[in-house]
Amino acid sequence: MTQEISLKVAPKSADSFFSIVNLIKKKLNLHKNDKVEYQILKKSLDARGKNVVYLLLLRVWINQEKPKELRERYLPTTDKFSSTTHIVGAGPAGLFCALQCLLLGIKPIIIERGKDIKSRRRDLAALNKEGVLNPESNYCFGEGGAGTYSDGKLYTRSKKRGDVLRVLSWLVDFGAKESILYEAHPHIGTNKLPQIIENIRNKIIELGGEVHFQTKLTDLLLKNGKVKSIQVKQMGTGQEETLLVDTLVLATGHSASDIYHLLDEKNIELQAKSFALGVRIEHPQPLIDAAQYGMDNRGDYLPPASYSLVKQTQNGRGVFSFCMCPGGIIAPASTEYNKLVVNGWSPSKRNNPFANSGMVVTVLPEDFKDNSALAGLEFQGEVEEKAFNAGGGNFRAPAQRMVDFVNGIISQDLPKNSYNLGLTSCDLSKVLPTSICESLKEALPYFGEKIKGYYTNDAVLVATESRTSSPVRIPRDPQSFAHPQVSNLFPCSEGAGYAGGIVSAAMDGMNVALKLIEKIK
Repeated sequence: MTQEISLKVAPKSADSFFSIVNLIKKKLNLHKNDKVEYQILKKSLDARGKNVVYLLLLRVWINQEKPKELRERYLPTTDKFSSTTHIVGAGPAGLFCALQCLLLGIKPIIIERGKDIKSRRRDLAALNKEGVLNPESNYCFGEGGAGTYSDGKLYTRSKKRGDVLRVLSWLVDFGAKESILYEAHPHIGTNKLPQIIENIRNKIIELGGEVHFQTKLTDLLLKNGKVKSIQVKQMGTGQEETLLVDTLVLATGHSASDIYHLLDEKNIELQAKSFALGVRIEHPQPLIDAAQYGMDNRGDYLPPASYSLVKQTQNGRGVFSFCMCPGGIIAPASTEYNKLVVNGWSPSKRNNPFANSGMVVTVLPEDFKDNSALAGLEFQGEVEEKAFNAGGGNFRAPAQRMVDFVNGIISQDLPKNSYNLGLTSCDLSKVLPTSICESLKEALPYFGEKIKGYYTNDAVLVATESRTSSPVRIPRDPQSFAHPQVSNLFPCSEGAGYAGGIVSAAMDGMNVALKLIEKIK
């Protein structure tokens, strides 16, 4: 007999096969000699009551064999192609678009401005230790995109946009733990994700696809409403090359500002869009644990606690937490020498002493200087320049204690923190736009009412978190996914304004591949 049941399990028993089997037998009134096997379908942590428990949804087999294969395998196995497509960008959108293309018999040729996983790691080390930025190889640019070295969180609210299970299953096939298939907030970790990304790349090449690193798109040749060819530059040698294209997928991410300028110069329609901008807030992790779990010591069986916060302010703007990193680190995510961007990430164990999260405010097109398509990009860049200058250069970050910020006091000192390049105490109201500051000052005390101890001078605000999403949308036809003006140009994922995060970006890449095969047929 097979059936689905729900269980509440104490944290110390949540990973114990025998404990869960005994709970199943008790709930179903089974005999002690009955044979029981199970599969976890969903797992989430419930800290609302006095006792913290895990909620499990299980598929249970009673006195029968559990199937050996519990999920469908999607890996492509053929290298026979009916056509070719060029994909610009090797982030999750580009890689998963390539995998889907292989399934459909389309040869993917990926061009990526940044470096491969291992070479990219050396550039990140130089940035984190010495403040030396490589504008083509950093936290945003390079194999795997922005998610590779900034956490690997897989939670998405965009489940209606595509096949979430296929994305997660592919990640498992390439090396992720099976637990990401059922956890409520799956997470791989910055230390684990690079190997998975490298495995994906190797499979693409094994099956006849191509991946070219340090290859930057610099120009498009348009004719009769189509891209006829693209010009690329080899970043290592400076050599330029012209490539003929049948279809072109733009999966360039939210930080490739040069792509927006290139499209604008070619009179290809772009649209300004709202985005969000603010700060990274960092607390001691034990403070968040105590508030969320209601205990001074969470022990060995509970994970570092996280939070999710949102408030609509009196000026009509949303303030919300973004990319919360328990046991995490704040890192420089800049792509240009004179602009400062910060982001957060966690290793797979989430065992660092601090908890950080983006705390961002909605930015609207009416905030921009004009109605041009790139006005939001200009707005974003001006704030990032102010942050760079206020920090004192070399990617030091301007910062202020939380209560001091709300009260307009420059902090006399700053707490211990995870930002390796150093913080500079300053008045963040001189860095952030007035509307952002007003919204944060209203929201932070309110969040202190929601989470005990959250509103404290033990927390530090670090500027600026400004790359939550793209300030530009590249329009596409809702039916064909092609640009309305350019019939073989397919804008994709975060850089085009259609996704946010690893899973939604991967799904959008897969969806674009499905539209490609429709066009080819």
